Amino acid sequence: MPATTGKTRPNITQNEKLLFELSTPGKRGYQLPPLDVPEVDPVETLGEGNTRAEIKDFPEVSEVEVIRHFSRLSAWNYGIDLGLFPLGSCTMKYNPRINETVARTEGLAWAHPYQPESLSQGAMEIVATLECVLGEIFGMDAVTLQPAAGAHGEYTGIMLVRAYHESKGNPRKKIFVPDSAHGTNPATAMIAGYEVANIKSNERGMIDVDSLRAAIDADVAALMVTNPNTVGVFEQDIVKICGLMHEKGAQVYMDGANLNALMGIARPGDFGVDVMHSNLHKTFSTPHGGGGPGAGAVGVRSHLEPFLPGPRVKRASDAWTWDYDRPQSIGRVRAFYGNFGVLVRALAYIMALGGEGVRNAAIDALLNANYIRARLKDRFKIAYDAPSMHECVFSDTLQAERGVHTGDIAKRLIDYGFHPYTVSFPLIVHGSMMIEPTETEPKQELDAFCDAMLAIAGEIESDPEMVLKAPYNTRTPRVDEVRAARKPKVRWQPE
Repeated sequence: MPATTGKTRPNITQNEKLLFELSTPGKRGYQLPPLDVPEVDPVETLGEGNTRAEIKDFPEVSEVEVIRHFSRLSAWNYGIDLGLFPLGSCTMKYNPRINETVARTEGLAWAHPYQPESLSQGAMEIVATLECVLGEIFGMDAVTLQPAAGAHGEYTGIMLVRAYHESKGNPRKKIFVPDSAHGTNPATAMIAGYEVANIKSNERGMIDVDSLRAAIDADVAALMVTNPNTVGVFEQDIVKICGLMHEKGAQVYMDGANLNALMGIARPGDFGVDVMHSNLHKTFSTPHGGGGPGAGAVGVRSHLEPFLPGPRVKRASDAWTWDYDRPQSIGRVRAFYGNFGVLVRALAYIMALGGEGVRNAAIDALLNANYIRARLKDRFKIAYDAPSMHECVFSDTLQAERGVHTGDIAKRLIDYGFHPYTVSFPLIVHGSMMIEPTETEPKQELDAFCDAMLAIAGEIESDPEMVLKAPYNTRTPRVDEVRAARKPKVRWQPE
């Protein structure tokens, strides 16, 4: 088994059988007290169709076997508490535990969405305060916290654009989506009933303004721009771009998934952006991954405010209330008002940092990404010469000359104890390696990651075949990805 080189740490792993394989007939992992009510026949009480005597092949294991089994499995899971999570465009950063404590405050954690307004004043004030604070960060006139996630926020934003154009008598037909935008953007446009027109990037990884100008016509409803975009580059012509769209009566929607690079430094509303969403679970402190929870706060300029999802929280006399009288609203986009626990964490995070702290977090994110870029640029090809923002994107061009590609490097990185970067995205960079360190990583962690990447670059030059067969220090060796996709086996069965 090839050893890792350089300043590295081993990937800890133990082999572990399934609970089914640990099972021994007759073992029990629990004890129940004697019944203190009369025993009844469940079949007579519930009916034969609603009961079963035993679960076929259910594992029979002791308590200690269960505890050790799941404890060992948990040790396999790589998480932000163990080390750097360099997934670009995902902002997988460490979140302060104090925000978890605040979200678990009994009066907040146990608040029921159906309880009356009189018992919800504190929760409603949190919503109102967070909307106000985010509006300042976004540079927007109004914010809704109702969307449940980032893509949901995108959908809400484009539905607002559609409602606005419909109020003018024409919803228009198409949405511009740059090739450097997030992949959910074209899906959002299609779901909202629009055609998608692709806008190419220039040699610096930014929207080609001339191509955009030539494409704009009266059928365009909006441009969906990710800024900074998915190649980690700031759209330096964003003010000009917004002006071109507005001249034709079109709107500008900004995907704020990468707001980690801008918060406290620049406000999208000041660029001319009309509507944007922010992934609160990326930028403002919520454990991120596994499909949720999330929040897709949407900010708008004043002309789109009448169309925001209802109800809206407002102050009436000396109390907070929900305003349902919104005739132009697109209606609810979610049964209840947002993922409230996420909103609590976001407000706790912002209030703890303060305005200067929010700005410093963004500056640290930029510094960390550019530090990685500076350390790796001589051994890995940087995708674009334009300045990097919160993430840096390399291509595997140099390594591909020896037959090694981005996926191979990512697998070898596992042997060095790191979670891989984002592989093969963005699609406009061939063999891309997208790295986002976030603001929470100390220099020692960044150096350990860079040392591992540089060591792998050396391995590729001296023995590329070794990297092509990685990983070695994992429970499961390299799998046949084509076969796994075409003939998956998702259920274990005894031989």
